Amino acid sequence: MPNRQSQFNRQLRRMYAWYTGGFVLFVVLLAIGEQLGMPSQWIGYVFMFATIALYAGIGVMSRTADVSEYYVAGRRVPALFNGMATGADWMSAASFIGLAGTLYFSGYQGLAFVLGWTGGYCLVALLLAPYLRKFGEYTIPDFLGARYGGNLARMIGVGATILASFTYVVAQIYGVGLITSRFVGLEFEVGVFVGLAGILVCSFLGGMRAVTWTQVAQYIILILAYLIPVVILSTKVTGIPLPQAIYGQVLEKLSAKEAQLFTAPDELAVNTLYQQRADDYAAKIRGLPASLEAERTALTARLETLKVANAPAKELAAAEMGLRNMPRDEAEARRIWGDALKQADAKARPPQPHTAAHAGRNEDESDTRRLNFIALVVCLTVGTASLPHILMRYYTTPSVKEARQSVFWSLFFIFLLYVTAPAYAVFAKWEVYDTLVGTTIASLPGWVASWGKVGLVKIEDINGDGLLQLAELSLNTDVIVLATPEIAGLPYVISGLVAAGGLAAALSTADGLLLTIANAMSHDVYYKVIDPQASTQRRLVISKALLLVVALVAAYTASLKPDSILFMVGFAFSLAASAFFPALVCGVFWKRANKQGAVAGMLTGLAVSLYYASTTHPFFGGDPSNAWFGVEPISSGFFGIPAGFVVIVVVSLLTPAPDQDTQDMVENLRYPRLDGGRQGGDSDPGAY
Repeated sequence: MPNRQSQFNRQLRRMYAWYTGGFVLFVVLLAIGEQLGMPSQWIGYVFMFATIALYAGIGVMSRTADVSEYYVAGRRVPALFNGMATGADWMSAASFIGLAGTLYFSGYQGLAFVLGWTGGYCLVALLLAPYLRKFGEYTIPDFLGARYGGNLARMIGVGATILASFTYVVAQIYGVGLITSRFVGLEFEVGVFVGLAGILVCSFLGGMRAVTWTQVAQYIILILAYLIPVVILSTKVTGIPLPQAIYGQVLEKLSAKEAQLFTAPDELAVNTLYQQRADDYAAKIRGLPASLEAERTALTARLETLKVANAPAKELAAAEMGLRNMPRDEAEARRIWGDALKQADAKARPPQPHTAAHAGRNEDESDTRRLNFIALVVCLTVGTASLPHILMRYYTTPSVKEARQSVFWSLFFIFLLYVTAPAYAVFAKWEVYDTLVGTTIASLPGWVASWGKVGLVKIEDINGDGLLQLAELSLNTDVIVLATPEIAGLPYVISGLVAAGGLAAALSTADGLLLTIANAMSHDVYYKVIDPQASTQRRLVISKALLLVVALVAAYTASLKPDSILFMVGFAFSLAASAFFPALVCGVFWKRANKQGAVAGMLTGLAVSLYYASTTHPFFGGDPSNAWFGVEPISSGFFGIPAGFVVIVVVSLLTPAPDQDTQDMVENLRYPRLDGGRQGGDSDPGAY
């Protein structure tokens, strides 16, 4: 067995080495084609369809009808490659597309994402991965069902898995829509379903086996796509191709530029105009409902005046649109005008300096920003150690020892991207501040209009001087990485490469998430609860059918453009942390934790997190002023996690202890089997 595994490992290294070299050659050939006059749209099409075809080919070649292969890739994925697959599974569209954009806008505050998403793997390595691998089986609800007895804990685990994973997968498919709509020219909604086809063909036939080997291939593409543009940009700006080491020099120049820009007279004048707009919206909100009726009356009168005066069709159309877009009632007016007030207020003052830590307009605001930083780090760290699609990956290794090693490789491969994200943000910000701000609006580069069509870039000449001031430029966080090659004036083939990387990041995570949802429903609900006698073929048919249904529902939801990628992903982390972490950790390290405590704790943690987000985030109809201690809804798990722990402990102590078999199982999970016994299909029972 060890010799066969070693031979398998060598074959994998050789195959993926050839694959990497072939992809680099592919990019070089496209670059030569661009120099010879190949149209940029063709480059976008080639990158998109060639990579999707590649993933599809791997998926088809990895098809299987074996249950162990379908659910856990036969438990023979080496630590190195499982680390790469986990890295791809982990580095979603939020990491690839959204992280650098968040650091661009938030500066120091954005480091909460870097700290939380990397620190979480320390918890995975110390508290969960080796123990879950030793337990064996296929899913996280499997562990909950076995540890806490019966199907109630299992079913709650299934519900939480579906909720957190569905929220997460919608964000990935939304990212696919963004990429395809910009780089291939498809409509956003069409791009969503084209990406869906790529997702399904990777996971439909081969399950975890196909997803694993596809994710290794996707990691190679996404990390090359992330590193190459910023290395070229670093060389262009500093002459040194090491952005991670040299961006501090650019940050010094950026700080000096900020000090000059934020106090410029024309910038301050624009800030004043936005403050006036904010005051106007505040007055409208205070005057509701009378102000809504007065504005509707004024717009109606203006439209009638234009009709009588035979005004140009353009003016008539604008007046009619303004009337149609009026809020229908007081509640909608409060929401729409409140959002406009928030946006105007944000532009009414200069941005915080990039290096400012928890800076606010007063001490209370600084304290709130500091608390939000801590809350977000906690939620992302604990959420990392709770996401079912990540924890499932450690079921696929040959042994407990390799599960531990796999966590190390996962963190290393993730580190390559995360250590680069701050440099990405600084270089992109320098390019915008130094070359874009202050230019005439009529001569803005083409990427501004291109991304404007997708709705991610907006220009408003509020003072009418024909020049672009910083406050007049609105960039969505999701545009920074995707547009950086164009911002820096790099060849279009680099833009296509970045799009391919973003697509790989979104597809790889979506593959894992959809498989997690389908497996939870087919294995934990259908096989474990409804029909324990189901044949292997029937189980796989049910899983594939559910995979298709969930994928279509997720794609439809993503086509509605529900919210920013980063919020949806962060919220999924809060949900997973609140529902799973207390039950998983207590299940491994506290024998006294019982079914009643786990059920009550999972339900309480999940309910607290959902309640907090729904009452504080406008997307759910909530009011941000309802926030407890000013904590933002993305960090709703900050309250759900401790609530879950407290309830598990209290209820477990007030109810009977688990039976002796359950306590023996916990003992077996936590310590090596010195007698050489086997557990959960380990191929190396003594290697702990």
